[in-house]
Amino acid sequence: MRRLLDTPAGRPLGVTSAVMLAALVAAAIGLIVDPRVITGAPAWLKPAKFAISIAVYCSTLLWLLSFVRGHTRFVRGVAWVTAVTLLVEETIIVGQVVRGVPSHFNVSTPLDSTLFSIMGSTIVIAWVAGLLAAILLLRQRMADSAFGWALRLGLLISLVGMSLGFLMTNANPSQELAANVRAQAGLPITSGAHSVGVPAGDGGAGLPIVGWSTEGGDLRAPHFVGIHAINVLALIGWALSRSRLRRSARLGLVWTASLGYLSLVGLLAWQALREQSLAAPDGLTLAAAGVLLATFSVATVAILASPTRGGATTQPGPAS
Repeated sequence: MRRLLDTPAGRPLGVTSAVMLAALVAAAIGLIVDPRVITGAPAWLKPAKFAISIAVYCSTLLWLLSFVRGHTRFVRGVAWVTAVTLLVEETIIVGQVVRGVPSHFNVSTPLDSTLFSIMGSTIVIAWVAGLLAAILLLRQRMADSAFGWALRLGLLISLVGMSLGFLMTNANPSQELAANVRAQAGLPITSGAHSVGVPAGDGGAGLPIVGWSTEGGDLRAPHFVGIHAINVLALIGWALSRSRLRRSARLGLVWTASLGYLSLVGLLAWQALREQSLAAPDGLTLAAAGVLLATFSVATVAILASPTRGGATTQPGPAS
């Protein structure tokens, strides 16, 4: 850990991760002592979830950037931009909870609209910073190519998952109807929603903890799964780097896992946009899931069944 904190990205991303852990503790206390509900969920649940997500993202990005050799000022810039924008995001979320109003999609007053616009801008800037980090990794030679591609592809798919959040801000007919219903009921005026095809908008029945809608589609599912590709694929790459498979097999498995993960994100987004709850897939969704599972399972078995065992294992890290 100390080695990571001593890297160019260490201070901004490390401090941000620590601040998010403190925010998580504060939000947990809020969940216990504050009975308020905002859009159908405990008021402090959203700050808690964002604190966890930001802490995990910043910690993982810090680890990824530690593999970049050279480009010190560039790496430091990416780290600072990411840290500051995500700190602003969490600060606004917490501030809106203190005010007792929704943070996302809330355009009820000029202040609410301005804060929501700032949140959108900070995420765009954080996305661009993530893209620059991916470019740095693409240019970096790695001692283990499979591990290197796991890091690169994981970050790129995370950016895809992050970009799905913008679909929530473009209100479709169902979301516009939901906004009208909320306005007529004296609830905060919204522009966009997490849910798709839910007449009451966000705040209806949802899955435990995550709150993803059980009444219609919910874009938070592919958004969440996509963002955390950075963690899942890095773990897969790390595990493969310690296997006795040859380089070609490790590389094939990394690409298979990455394409399979991206397909899963696409399937979840397609299901949500069809106004279908994650908890109630129809026959078409199940059939598509079955085809994807069969395809990538066969590819994995074919790679493992090929005569690829043997050879020295290369430890992950930058090439010398």
